[in-house]
Amino acid sequence: MTEKPQWIPSNAEKTQLYSFMNEAAEKLHAPKAEEGYQPFWQWSIDKMEDFWSFFWDWAGIEGEKGNITLENPGEMRGSQFFVNGRINYAQNLLKKRDDDKAIIFRNEKGEERTLTYKKLYDEVSKWQQLLKAEGVGFGDRVAGYLPNLPETIIAHLAVSSLGAIWSSASPDFGVQGVLDRFGQIEPKVLIAADAYYYSGKRVDCLQKVKDVQEQIPSLQKTFIVPFVDGNPSLQDLKDTALVTQALGEFQAEDIEFEQVPFNHPLVIMFSSGTTGAPKCIVHGHGGTLLQHVKEHRLQCNIGKGDPIFYFTTCGWMMWNWLVTGLASGATLLLFDGNPFYPNRMALWDFVSAHDGVLFGTSAKYIDALKSRNVRPKDKADLSALKIITSTGSPLVHESFDYIYDAIKEDVHIASISGGTDIISCFVIGNPISPVSRGEIQCAGLGYAIDVCDSEGKPIGAGAGSGELVCTRPFPCMPVSFWGDEDGSRYKKAYFSKFDNIWCHGDWIERTYNNGFVIHGRSDATLNPGGVRIGTAEIYRQVEQIPQVLESIAVGQDWNGDVRVLLFVVLEENTTLADELSREIKSRIRKGASPRHVPAKIMQVSDIPRTKSGKMTELAVKDVLHGRPIQNKEALANPEALDLYKDIDKLISA
Repeated sequence: MTEKPQWIPSNAEKTQLYSFMNEAAEKLHAPKAEEGYQPFWQWSIDKMEDFWSFFWDWAGIEGEKGNITLENPGEMRGSQFFVNGRINYAQNLLKKRDDDKAIIFRNEKGEERTLTYKKLYDEVSKWQQLLKAEGVGFGDRVAGYLPNLPETIIAHLAVSSLGAIWSSASPDFGVQGVLDRFGQIEPKVLIAADAYYYSGKRVDCLQKVKDVQEQIPSLQKTFIVPFVDGNPSLQDLKDTALVTQALGEFQAEDIEFEQVPFNHPLVIMFSSGTTGAPKCIVHGHGGTLLQHVKEHRLQCNIGKGDPIFYFTTCGWMMWNWLVTGLASGATLLLFDGNPFYPNRMALWDFVSAHDGVLFGTSAKYIDALKSRNVRPKDKADLSALKIITSTGSPLVHESFDYIYDAIKEDVHIASISGGTDIISCFVIGNPISPVSRGEIQCAGLGYAIDVCDSEGKPIGAGAGSGELVCTRPFPCMPVSFWGDEDGSRYKKAYFSKFDNIWCHGDWIERTYNNGFVIHGRSDATLNPGGVRIGTAEIYRQVEQIPQVLESIAVGQDWNGDVRVLLFVVLEENTTLADELSREIKSRIRKGASPRHVPAKIMQVSDIPRTKSGKMTELAVKDVLHGRPIQNKEALANPEALDLYKDIDKLISA
């Protein structure tokens, strides 16, 4: 028996998705909106060429489609969308040149800046001229080492308008982390901030910029954005200028957008790199634009003038996702800093002040609110809020309950999942279907998503967990990995497990509602007694216990088998007594299964995470087994790994 939905749309017929479905039904004999989302999703993958070609026209994408929508549809790696198409990503984000608000930025101090679409266009024009003057052109790389500022978006669009390639990292990355990323792609220009604020403290960036300059010989010029100091000293930096002074030489004019092939590189993004050097994942102009606009307008119902917010740094793919909101005429709400500074309502006050329609965040942030007993609906006017999106890790059932109780009763919860690999979402929400507790609503339109067993055979709804796979091509498949000349690393990453099927690396199940529940990463699943179980199933049970703030579970090789070890972070002044251990095990046994019960439970003070907030189960497992951690620079708190080194005596019994 399925639970009663927690949210049912009250105005489905007024959504863009509903209109799009009925227009497709009229012109292409697709299922009508009244038939529901699932039949239309099936049509979108059965008639993939029709779907994407029609969407291009419906969305008003500027560019040339060409005469071939999809070449080699039977070959995942050999396929290509819009082979003869020409497009420019930035042009589609800068179609508006009016006084509507394009960006509203707030820093930790509560200071705000607003850019209209006209101002944004003019700023991009001046930046484009500046970059041209430095010799930046087709295919050159420009790297941004920047906070989540309007200037970061402006630089990205200026670079993209030229047909050059953008790549970014947040300023909390250490020097080695930046070198591991930008060093591989050999940028011609580096754009960085002088400093940034976090928890009210000034954090200098210029010494790190100097260290980076010295070790990337391809750099010809560096521009500094004065975020904290109006006129920082640059005397120790080579070939460096203050961007505000450099821009003074240029006047805004009409932008000439370089028309590039559909798959021409737009951005280079990086995998987390916790198991080796980060992969340099190249995404193209056309695929990125089409997927994002589809997700914004159809899956999230974002329209012109809608203020949308995502708490993200510019090192996470959700920053790119947010930026593309400009193509739908939305207003981007940017925040940089600690989400709990100066108080726990920092983000909600910002979104409330500007009538935010979409609030995007991570499941970790929702958990943090819940553990701190924060009730945003009691302190902020969230009447304009229509949708809350969550990603980064699975949003558990109890977090759904928390949102509806403490944030807003009538809100569309869209748990979404995809990643840097596809710069978008395989599974996502939609505004015309009910939301069921603990479930991701649906597969994204145009994505041939399935769940497979170890032999690649489909697992039906409600029949168990397996690998998340995609069985047909999609427009935003990575163009390539930078430096992967023969494509071998690309193939190993996604196509080594199953022939001609993209294997994403998530351990997932399809529900009877045709929704999805993600149980963790496939490479982090536990295998006690030869039975695979997801770590998210353990976390969901453990973190219902008030004394437990968060937890991490890993498998330890033990006597020819694998046993589960659970590490817990407890609330202040709480210790892991026998009684609490028994309560944790009992909760896991009853709520999950006896197989999920850990062999040992240990208390730690911190859990290692990547800079995007994801727990690094594999890194902890490597520490436990005495294996080296290859790239600690990918971690936000690498010192936390030390907590797992000297515990042999605790786990040997």
